[in-house]
Order: sequence, then structure tokens, then C-alpha cells
Amino acid sequence: MTQPLPHQAVAALAPVRTALLRAATAEARDLLDRADREAGALIAEAHDRARSLLEDARRQGERDGAAAARGIRARARGTARARELATRGRIYEELRSRALARVREAWDAATRPADVSLGLLRSRARRVLGPDTEVTEAPGGGVVARLADRRADYTLEALTARAVDRLGAEVETLWSA
Repeated sequence: MTQPLPHQAVAALAPVRTALLRAATAEARDLLDRADREAGALIAEAHDRARSLLEDARRQGERDGAAAARGIRARARGTARARELATRGRIYEELRSRALARVREAWDAATRPADVSLGLLRSRARRVLGPDTEVTEAPGGGVVARLADRRADYTLEALTARAVDRLGAEVETLWSA
């Protein structure tokens, strides 16, 4: 076991002890200050990195959102175009249907001499296919002509469809007005 120092030795070492204590306190203070500075720098760096990550995420979100919006707009345009074309198709078919109804009304009118109209259609068919063409009257009006593997359709439905088709771009005025 160690013997305690005599009182004079303790008193003599007091200034050394005080100096060592001051040095240790100063060194501890320096270490704490340096640790505070390093911690502050790390915290500042972490804040900067977090801001950078948030900004990158925001920009990426904007890009993703813009891309998604472009896709949505493109799909909406496609849907709108498909609906427009479907509507145009229905209008066009309605025009053909009404035109055919009017042609049939005129064909069935008592004032039309049956031989005149059928005769004109038969003559036309023979001019197109040849004099040996077989021409038969169609049930819905008009005629159908055949010669070998060739055929000419002069039914009211076919004639009306061709007449409406010949309107071409004029039909566009139905849905652009």
C-alpha cells in the first residue's frame, strides 16, 4: 500500500497540480470547441446535402409530372380524336341513310316511268360491261349487271353511296359548321 504524501509535499505540489488542472481544462475546452466546430460543419454539410437532395427530388418530380401530363394530354387528344371520328362516321352514315331514303322515295314515286329509269340503268351497264351483259332488276331498286367474272352494281344503294362519296370534302362542312 502507498503511503499518503506528507502535507508539505502536497502543498509543494499544489502549483503543479493547479497548472496541470488549468492545462487539462484548456485542452478539454479546445477539444470541445473543435468538436463543436466539426459538429457545426457536419450539420451544415448535412443541411446543404439535404437541400440539394430536396432540390433534385423537386426537379425530378417536376420532370416526372410534366412527362405524366404530356401522356395524359396525348391520351386525351387521342380519345377526343377517336370520338370526333366516330361522330363523323355516324353523321356520314346518317347522310347516306337519308339520301338513300330520298332516292327510294323518288324511285317509288308514281310519276316516274319505271321503264325509263330501268332502261337507262340497263343501257349504262351494257356500255360498261359489253352488249352481252346479263342485267337483272334489284329487289331494292336499280339493276345488277354481270358478264363473265365482271359485275356492275347499279342498285339504288350503290348509286346513292357513290353519289355521297363523290361529295368528298364538301361533306366536311357537316361537322365543321
